[in-house]
Order: sequence, then C-alpha cells, then structure tokens
Amino acid sequence: MNPFITLDATAVPLRAENVDTDQIIPARYLTAVTKAGMGAGLFAAWRYLPDGSLNPDFVLNKPEYAGAQILIAGKNFGSGSSREHAVWALTDYGFRAVIAPSFADIFYNNALKNGLLPIPLPEPTVNMLMDLVEEDPTAHIFIDLPAQTVTLPDGQPYTFHIDPYRKTCLIQGLDDLGYLLTNLPAIEAYEAAWGK
Repeated sequence: MNPFITLDATAVPLRAENVDTDQIIPARYLTAVTKAGMGAGLFAAWRYLPDGSLNPDFVLNKPEYAGAQILIAGKNFGSGSSREHAVWALTDYGFRAVIAPSFADIFYNNALKNGLLPIPLPEPTVNMLMDLVEEDPTAHIFIDLPAQTVTLPDGQPYTFHIDPYRKTCLIQGLDDLGYLLTNLPAIEAYEAAWGK
C-alpha cells in the first residue's frame, strides 16, 4: 500500500446516505482477478446512462470535480455485502479518503486494510464540508493522519478517531502481513527462546 501521512486535495460531495457496496461497485464487475481497473465500475449505475455513456448529472462526471481524492458522503457509507472490491474501486478511481458521519463496520475495516482512510466526522460537519465543496469545487481539504485532523481552507481543524494499530499501518503503508513481517526478527527471537 502507499503510505498515508498527509493529503492536501479537493473533494467530491456525494449527497447520499446508506450507500451500499453494490452501489459502489455492482456485482457484474466482481469477476476481475486484480484490483487494477476496478475504478471503471465505481458507482456504475449512477455514472453511466443505459447506453453506456457518462451521466452528465452525476457528481463524479462533473468536470469541476475531476482529480478529487476525497469523497464526502452521507451516513452509513459502505453498508451491504463484505466485498473488498468496493474499496478497490474507490482507490483505483483515485480516492485516498472518504469522509462521512458513519460507516458500515465491514467497509470501514476493509478500507483501513487496503489503504483508504475512512474519516468519521459529526453529521453537521460533513454537511458543512459538502456545502463548502459544492460552493467552491477548488477548495482544498488538508488531512493529517498523524495529528488525526481534517483542516478546512480557513484553517479550522476537526479531529477524528482511528485505531492506533490501523493508523500505524496506514502511515507505514503496510497491510496486516506487511506489519507482521516488519516484526519478523522479534518473532524469530521469541520462537528461538521458547524452542518453537
């Protein structure tokens, strides 16, 4: 995974609650054996018209939000099935973080294990962020993972909670196995001391 330390980026406001994993990446896109290319199916039912062309009314297709790396969404984001493909689609599309009032537990944990930072903030704060980026799509939001803050263009910081272990893994760019391997000398020393 790419380490996540800080991010200074624009954001896309997705005014939808209870966005489930099938809406994030429909089942027909799950036959791929690699993460690469999953972004093409991100929000497919909303992004594409029946003829396969882009839906100009969907927020991700609006040119002013091109290149945004932060998704701002409504509460209970990522509900539904446990598919990791939902996170893969978001990261392959280019998102590094999702800000929402709440997340489905399985999605939240899948995100952390796959390099996507889910940031829970109070609903009024999330609504204010959506208003901000709708009024000014060029507005930059600064995320500082070590400090656990989201800072607005006016300098106002908001703090968020994250499990210390997951925070360490994201900062170091490690998944669970990678974290274990960094501790291999200590594991081997322990095994040697206790006779395996």
